[in-house]
Amino acid sequence: MKVFVIGAHGNVGRLLVQQLKEKGDEVVAGIRKPEQAHEFSDMGIETAEFDLLGRPEEMGVLLDGFDAVVFTAGSGGKTGDDMTLLIDLDGAVKSMQAAEIAGVKRYVMVSAMHAENRNRWGDQIRPYYVAKFYADEWLRHRTTLDYTILEPGALTFDEPTGQISTDDLEGGRIARADVAAAAVAVLHEPATIKRTIPMKAGDTPIEAAIR
Repeated sequence: MKVFVIGAHGNVGRLLVQQLKEKGDEVVAGIRKPEQAHEFSDMGIETAEFDLLGRPEEMGVLLDGFDAVVFTAGSGGKTGDDMTLLIDLDGAVKSMQAAEIAGVKRYVMVSAMHAENRNRWGDQIRPYYVAKFYADEWLRHRTTLDYTILEPGALTFDEPTGQISTDDLEGGRIARADVAAAAVAVLHEPATIKRTIPMKAGDTPIEAAIR
């Protein structure tokens, strides 16, 4: 599978491109700045500058010929709410439009647990949840993409366990490397198309939980 990872320089994105390469997929790391390229070239991974502030038509050119797109980008906690709106919401929607322009059908969104439930949003990062809510809604109802939405709990830098839970999800934490592994698994599992999958650390092997 030929996969374009948007936000490849992020904490989940870096792990994802590495795991895709290890699995034998052809992966291109979408980066924001040219100086980020060396990290991936050292791993033998091709990069492409992908500007989420640009136009969908420009993005679509870069996505031409790919089998799948994974969106792992985020404006980050050090930027203001304006960048959350421009990257996590509008940038995400433009990447979906770009995928459709390029004829890429498979699209995986890394979202957040309870993004669809306003009653569960914390006040501290409410703008982030707002962005995720509307980007996910656009993906579900305003595109023709074969999407999967992953909803991980609170992300940690813990060592991966290779195991998750997708049941009884009142809250929880999950290692970023396990989120990346789940993204790899859903790309290779057609039954996850048109599905939203919440997840946290658990005791079921990732591929089995995804199936």
